[in-house]
Amino acid sequence: MKTFIFPFSALAVWILIYFNLQVSADFLVLSVLNLEPGTHLTESLRFFVFEVPKVLMLLVLIIFGVGIIRSYFSAEKTRKALEGKSTFAGNIMASLLGIVTPFCSCSAIPLFIGFIEAGVPLGVTFSFLIAAPMINEVAVILLFGLFGWKIALIYVSTGLFIAILAGWIIGKLRLEHFVADWVYKIKSEGSEEPEEQLSFDQRVRVGLDSVKEIVGKVWIYIVIGVGVGAAVHGFVPEKMMADLMGQNAWYSVPLSVLIGVPLYSNAAGIIPIVSVLIEKGVPMGTALAFMMSVIALSLPEMIILKKVLKLPLIFIFAGIVATGIMIVGFLFNWIM
Repeated sequence: MKTFIFPFSALAVWILIYFNLQVSADFLVLSVLNLEPGTHLTESLRFFVFEVPKVLMLLVLIIFGVGIIRSYFSAEKTRKALEGKSTFAGNIMASLLGIVTPFCSCSAIPLFIGFIEAGVPLGVTFSFLIAAPMINEVAVILLFGLFGWKIALIYVSTGLFIAILAGWIIGKLRLEHFVADWVYKIKSEGSEEPEEQLSFDQRVRVGLDSVKEIVGKVWIYIVIGVGVGAAVHGFVPEKMMADLMGQNAWYSVPLSVLIGVPLYSNAAGIIPIVSVLIEKGVPMGTALAFMMSVIALSLPEMIILKKVLKLPLIFIFAGIVATGIMIVGFLFNWIM
């Protein structure tokens, strides 16, 4: 009974803390440290103090939830569910699942491990990892509200096509040897255990063990990644980015992707910047390419993924996603 009550009481505490993080961060930076509002240092520090606990808290919640859910589905059951389906069909299914699945950089590792541990092919796994952040619901709603359903539909269709094709290509290249060895060690250890019926208390323990193992391995990468994003967030002027990306030339789209990669934000956080860029004359496709690169191809995410992927696979993944983002950017600029 005690273990049954624990997740719900812990969730209540989590919600209380999470939704007061911004107030707490502002109090620490502005009142305790007594820094002047609006300066580059203050904004960078506010970003860092707010984002680090936010990402870590989301990481803990997602890993715990995914750990409990995974306890109901063994690798053997998942493999049986995928029997009879071609790899390409798996890419389509994973991409569609990615569209309706909440995703952020912090959830990349537990989701990646969960797919690999369940025996899902690497290319299919990447279709999900590409689709989930790129075709996010906030971006679709923003496009629908500002430009209508046709533009939103084109955005979803092109993003889905990129995720399916990129995952299929990665699968055909057979790059499994570029996945970190400890990921497959978890898989092999899990596959050796006999399938058994677990009580809810045992499933909670599985979730807690997952949190301890994965957070213990990646927390330093998160701190470093958010630190990089905070520095750029506070010290890179918005006007400078608008000036660089506002030129209606062929290089504005790839340049916007290069500028967006070092930044760190989710779709909701980047929307105000995209709105300002569009208001200042940045073409729609260029602004969207910038937004997609921040969300789906940020340097902090690459740092986080470094824990489960070796550098050659990260470069291949980044190259394919960047190419897809630029295609979408050029397409939107042409349409608009």
